[in-house]
Amino acid sequence: MNKAKQALYLIISLLVVIADQVLKSYIVSNFKIGEEKTVISGILSFTYLQNDGAAWNIFSGQIVLFYLISIAAIAVVIYYLFNPRYKNGLFDTGLALVLGGIIGNFIDRLHLKYVIDMLQLDFINFNIFNVADSAITIGIILVFIYLIFISEKD
Repeated sequence: MNKAKQALYLIISLLVVIADQVLKSYIVSNFKIGEEKTVISGILSFTYLQNDGAAWNIFSGQIVLFYLISIAAIAVVIYYLFNPRYKNGLFDTGLALVLGGIIGNFIDRLHLKYVIDMLQLDFINFNIFNVADSAITIGIILVFIYLIFISEKD
């Protein structure tokens, strides 16, 4: 992969981290824990939560485990993102989103010992999440699309 493409994918990751951290900072500065405010009626609300676990608050309080998982995941994503053997725009974009998401949540865990969540989908019963979680989910979907539908053709 050429340097320009590498830089592009790192910029995507950085934009995810910035968006995640800016929204988290806004929420902390303007909400009380548990406070909810409607953004788009019936669709999206902001609700400030502190999550010391993973998705659905599993493994609550296991901060060292999350440090180890985050460090390992960052290393694996960087390996695949910069390995010239694995080159595809969809795959690399997915990895860049995942990398930004992992780093966004890792920043919270390092300095807060929990992750700030705030995005609540009002039209379904779903856990409250954040920008980093969204980037990880979208990135994994892109990677799976690549692996299932495209990788054999490359």
